[in-house]
Amino acid sequence: MKKSIVLTVLTGVFAMTTLFSQTQKQVKVQITTEYGKMTAVLYNETPLHRDNFVKLVKEGWFNNSPFHRVIKNFMIQGGQNADGRLDPGYKVPAEFVAAKYHKKGALAAARQADQVNPEKASSGSQFYIVQGGPVTAQALEVSGARTGVKYTPDQIKTYTSVGGTPHLDGGYTVFGEVIEGLDVIDKIAAVQTGQGDVPVKPVTMTIKIVE
Repeated sequence: MKKSIVLTVLTGVFAMTTLFSQTQKQVKVQITTEYGKMTAVLYNETPLHRDNFVKLVKEGWFNNSPFHRVIKNFMIQGGQNADGRLDPGYKVPAEFVAAKYHKKGALAAARQADQVNPEKASSGSQFYIVQGGPVTAQALEVSGARTGVKYTPDQIKTYTSVGGTPHLDGGYTVFGEVIEGLDVIDKIAAVQTGQGDVPVKPVTMTIKIVE
């Protein structure tokens, strides 16, 4: 059975005015953990998610919060507040962009399941970073047929060499990617986990905007 990124409790409606123009330089964020630092860019092509993530970072929402779900060869998920709140009480409308896909290092938004969230709106704060693994061309073709996603030659090359989680394409908004510190993803994904894929030893983070 294919793994998915779902949430159990999310309410509210997202509304926000974008803070940046599509032509502006990409925002960079630095995610610091005890296993090292990751630098990620936020895509201008997904402005609602970009602006919301920047807002939460500036508010300190993610500081000392955990990667609360870790699955080796799949992804690492975080975004709950350090005080235990799952999300800030609103959703972000889906922003699917064909050129932004679930390659290794992709930064994407978690969400409720389709049954209760047919519009595929994202959590207001929960996100995941893809680890995945190399995918065969045949498996990628099968995945594309199921999701309706048509992959470019460059995307096929990336999925079959570097890897990722193509079965999530078209279902979850990818709004950024890790450009430095891919090895940190591997280190966190390798930690011991218990019930519910929760790390036995908490893996916490802080996130800041890189000026």
